[in-house]
Amino acid sequence: MSTTSREPVAAGTPTVVLVHGAFAESASWNGVVADLRRRGYPVIAVANPLRGLREDAGYLRSVLDSLTGPIVIAGHSYGGSVMSEAADGAAGVVALVYIASFTLEVGESTGDLAARFPGGELGPALHPVPYPVAGGTGTDLYIRQDSFRAVFAADVAPETAELMAATQRPIEATALADKATGAAWKTIPSWTMVTTQDLAIPAESMRFMARRAGSTTVEIDASHAVTVSRPDAVAELIDAAARATTR
Repeated sequence: MSTTSREPVAAGTPTVVLVHGAFAESASWNGVVADLRRRGYPVIAVANPLRGLREDAGYLRSVLDSLTGPIVIAGHSYGGSVMSEAADGAAGVVALVYIASFTLEVGESTGDLAARFPGGELGPALHPVPYPVAGGTGTDLYIRQDSFRAVFAADVAPETAELMAATQRPIEATALADKATGAAWKTIPSWTMVTTQDLAIPAESMRFMARRAGSTTVEIDASHAVTVSRPDAVAELIDAAARATTR
């Protein structure tokens, strides 16, 4: 990846909206937020509810609809599934940036793509926890803390990975089975970061999705937690997408 640019961003600077995925939370973008703010971008790291694809996309869409001017959205992991759904038909969204992420076609689920190619080790590391919902019981999925660093954040410092494991946000199991009804990447330019040491989403799966979407693609030797381990590289790709679509 090229050397980080520190030139001022162009007039009409977009707002960057960051969407975390499962087993993470908004603070996983902290390093990226700091870098983007130094470059002059207004940034919002959304608290993704992780309750279901429709619900999560509806929440993100409400944030997008509250903004004026151009918007660049970056989604990590399941956050990519959510942003593809939420940005479909959304005014102002000029670029989508998929960071170690899912790029769903209509009718596909996050679980479908996670299982399409070999190499993922996330499934056996998950711990289901029942919780009460209206009229029944739901199931939250966590990564077992003793497996978190190996599967999710192998290139993150151990002490940081321990904090990430303890503060992880669970995802409702049915969210991974929900089928996409929108695919914003069909009408909005996209960029993809493929993490080649990823054990949560196989790199070949990311390559397949990026090719299908006609996405501008970069590859990086990093784990799934690339927003924490390489925030500089993530910010640079977002900056490249913003500059390409708002000049």
